[in-house]
Amino acid sequence: MSAEQLISFARGAPSLDIVDIEGLKAAAVRAFDADPAGVTAYGTSVGYLPLRQWIADKHGVTPEQVLITNGSLQADAFLFDHLVQPGDAVVVERPTYDRTLLNLRSQGAEVHAVTVQSDGVDTAELRKLLESGVRPKLAHIIPNYQNPAGVTLSEAKRRELLDLAAEYGFTIFEDDPYADIRFRGSALPSMLSLDTAGVVVHASSFTKTVCPGVRVGYLVGPRDLIADIAKRATNLYISPGMVAQAIVHQFCVNGDLDRSIATVCTALGERARVLAESLRRHIPQASFVEPDGGYFLWVDLPEWVSVEKLAPAAAERGVAVVKGSDFVTAGGEHSLRLAFSAVTVDQIDEGVRRIADAMESIRP
Repeated sequence: MSAEQLISFARGAPSLDIVDIEGLKAAAVRAFDADPAGVTAYGTSVGYLPLRQWIADKHGVTPEQVLITNGSLQADAFLFDHLVQPGDAVVVERPTYDRTLLNLRSQGAEVHAVTVQSDGVDTAELRKLLESGVRPKLAHIIPNYQNPAGVTLSEAKRRELLDLAAEYGFTIFEDDPYADIRFRGSALPSMLSLDTAGVVVHASSFTKTVCPGVRVGYLVGPRDLIADIAKRATNLYISPGMVAQAIVHQFCVNGDLDRSIATVCTALGERARVLAESLRRHIPQASFVEPDGGYFLWVDLPEWVSVEKLAPAAAERGVAVVKGSDFVTAGGEHSLRLAFSAVTVDQIDEGVRRIADAMESIRP
C-alpha cells in the first residue's frame, strides 16, 4: 500500500465491497414489476405504504405510528422541529453525534450533556440534573453502539431512563440506526418495546443495513405525534422518495436484508477486532471500549496529545480521523472517533501505525 493512498477512519459509511449491489439491482426490478404505479407516483408523506407496514410489523406497532423519511437525520430534524422551541432544555449524551448538536443548536435549544460511560449514559448524573430543577423536553439517546463512543446502553439503564422520563415528563428520543449491526453478545430490548407510558419516539434507518444511498429512515412514535409530523412533511415535500422505499421494501421482504446484515456484521466485526489489536500494538497508551457492534470506536489518548495538532499530522501521512472535540460542547481535545466501516482489514494496521507516527511527530 502506497503512502499516498488515503486511509479514512473518518466516514461512518460501509465500504463498497460489503454493499449487496446485485441484490439491490434485483430488488429494483422487482419493485418496478410488482408496483409500477406506486413506485412512480408522488405517494404519501408517511412513505411507501407496504414498507410502512413492514416497519410496523418489525416493531410491533400499528402503521399509523410509523413515518418514513429521507434518511433518519430528517426524522431527527422533524422531531426536533416539532417538540423543541428556542430556550427549551434538551438532554444529549456526552459525546454525541455532531449533527445532533448542530441541529439542536440551530433550533435554539438549551443543551445539557450527560456523560457516557462504558454501559451508556450516566443515569445517576441525569437524575441529579433533573433533581436540580432542569425540565427537558427531550433526551436524545443512541442506545446501541453509540456514535461516536461505540458503547451500548445496558438494559438496567434503559429501564431507568423510561422511569425517569415518566416521572419528569420528557420524551426519550431513541435514535437507533446501528441496532442490527451486532457482532457480539445478544440484542437488548429497545426502549420502544419496553415503553408502557408512551414516552419513547424511536428512529432508525436502512443506511447501515442496506446502503447510505437509499436515504430511507423512519420514526416510530405515538399516533398523534406521527400524524402532526406527517402534515409538516406533506407541506415540505409532498412525499419522500418512493423509488428508494419500494426497492428497500423488496430488499426486506425477499430475505436480502437478513443476508446483507450478516455480511456487514461479519466484515465489521473483523475490522473492529483488527482495529483494537492494532491500537494495542502501536498506541498502547490509548484507552478505548471495544464495541460489540456498529461502526465506531472512541479512543482516549494521553493528555499531551492535542487532536487539533494530531488530525493535520495524520492527514499529512494519508490518514483521515475525526477529532473528539467535534462531538461535545466542550472538551474532547485528547480523543478521536475512528470509524472502521469504510476501511478494509489490510488498511487498518497501516492506518493505526501512521496515527502513531503522527503522535510522535507532535510529542512536546
